[in-house]
Amino acid sequence: MPSRVETSTPAGTMSPIGPYSHIAKVGQFITIGGVAGVDPQTGELAGPDIAAQTRQIIDAFETMLASVGSDLDHITHINIFLADIDDFSAMNEAYAARMGDRRPARTAIAVAALPKKGALLTMNLTAVTSQ
Repeated sequence: MPSRVETSTPAGTMSPIGPYSHIAKVGQFITIGGVAGVDPQTGELAGPDIAAQTRQIIDAFETMLASVGSDLDHITHINIFLADIDDFSAMNEAYAARMGDRRPARTAIAVAALPKKGALLTMNLTAVTSQ
């Protein structure tokens, strides 16, 4: 019998801006949908710059992954959607500082628009549980 898909949005993360959960998990496989750099305490963007928003997204990923038995070391792939490709270098600096030596597979692309007004980027990921 196939495993059931479990969905959730843990406390301490931004509320979804649409009809979805942030996390879907089946067995050891985890996906986290698009996350913007929103401070969950205020509901506002974590800052006006790409570095602050990048750090906030990775902080949110850490909280979300912990809620389903995983962590940043178990990310297999991250997609990054940039509103402006010229932010790529500054995003990379903040990303590398926050991710440390972790280097999961990654894709970064520029998009015409993002759903969260004012967001400079969103990210989503796939991961596995740490057990």
